[in-house]
Amino acid sequence: MKIPPIFILWLPLYMTLTAACDNNASKNEGAENQDEEKRIQVIEREDKDRVDVLVDGTLFTSYIYSESIKKPVLFPVNTSSGIPVTRGYPMAPKPWEKVDHPHHIGIWLNHGDVNDLDFWNNSDSVPPNRKMHYGTIFHRSVKKTRDGNEQGYLEVEAEWNRPDNRTLIRENSTFYFSGRNQVRIIDRISTLTASNLNVLFKDSKEGMMGIRVIRELEHPENQPMELLNEDLIPVRVNPEDDSLSSGLYVSSEGLEGDDVWGTRARWVKLASEINGTPVGIVIMDHPDNPNHPTHWHARGYGLFAANPFGSKMFTEGRETMNFFLSQDESVVFKYRIYIYDGPEPDAEDIERNYEEFSSTYLSDEEEQ
Repeated sequence: MKIPPIFILWLPLYMTLTAACDNNASKNEGAENQDEEKRIQVIEREDKDRVDVLVDGTLFTSYIYSESIKKPVLFPVNTSSGIPVTRGYPMAPKPWEKVDHPHHIGIWLNHGDVNDLDFWNNSDSVPPNRKMHYGTIFHRSVKKTRDGNEQGYLEVEAEWNRPDNRTLIRENSTFYFSGRNQVRIIDRISTLTASNLNVLFKDSKEGMMGIRVIRELEHPENQPMELLNEDLIPVRVNPEDDSLSSGLYVSSEGLEGDDVWGTRARWVKLASEINGTPVGIVIMDHPDNPNHPTHWHARGYGLFAANPFGSKMFTEGRETMNFFLSQDESVVFKYRIYIYDGPEPDAEDIERNYEEFSSTYLSDEEEQ
């Protein structure tokens, strides 16, 4: 399997990204002098098609919107100690990573069947004769950035377009970045508004708020897999030779491992241990979201996604969730991604954080 050339071009950028962010932390626009710099900095780099987010001078993540990846993503996403929890491939391939699903990049939000177009699976690997079946999300503008000692803020606009470039959905997304000690948090609030066309999110397992994780967070494999070797050449590896993967899903409903897939839950934790340190990710589904509590497209191979629009597949036909937006009608999605590399939070810890998240970003009706 060949690595798409467009992604190889990202490798030098990725390798120097953290160093560049450290060197440029003092250049954040709006900071008149070093003493006034905030702990959490959101730095737009328009010439590089990205916005960097730094916590205490260290790269937390970057909002990347190169059109080659067919949607804006957060990549990489790092823990407080600098451990990336997102897979490098295909943006920045690393040895002993899997090379499947080139559309799985960092953290993203899209869906596999919107007016019969597949936004989820689109990538530069799609053959030219198949591109008419795929939709693309184009970043349009950075509306606002704000630094803060407790929270950084990023607001962006994007368009979900058909292959003929006609817009189906206008997206406004706000990201709230925070973190102290060994915890980092991303809150994403995305408002999707139908353009002058009606929009149907058809029931599909391919959705919706997803993250592709590193090998250490994957479930241990029980069958041969294709990995990149030290020379970044795909090779076949037997499961008994794999010592990296030790992840485990745990849901708010008490399910674990592969039993989490397809079920409903308010939150799901994916936990592992790296060099003796607990490392994990918790994704939380806000009570205001459609079809809450969401289904979880939580795969042992490393895809970790919350999907409110996949009921038919996940329930084997007992339920169906086709979601319709009329012209100019909007829907809002609210998710929290909680990342730790220190003491592992137990269910009570997560519940307290979930309750705090649930009482934040309320709809207008709830606030009255």
